[in-house]
Amino acid sequence: MFWGNRKRSKDALKNRLELVLAYDRAQIPPGKVDALRRDLMEVVQRYFPTSPGRVAPNVEVEQRGDTVVLVANIPLGNG
Repeated sequence: MFWGNRKRSKDALKNRLELVLAYDRAQIPPGKVDALRRDLMEVVQRYFPTSPGRVAPNVEVEQRGDTVVLVANIPLGNG
């Protein structure tokens, strides 16, 4: 019963640590990804208008092998 929660907590902690290390390797200052997320939404909404607050982009920095990559998942809605 409690072992499942422990594994999920361990996995979440591992994911957060990997994210922190990826940010550190890419030398990304605090707040930079949040600023990028806001800028991306501003540009996307120019081309794909949606109601304000409806679209929430997911922008992450990931470690893929020896490379640090920026991944943006931006729902465009139904038009």
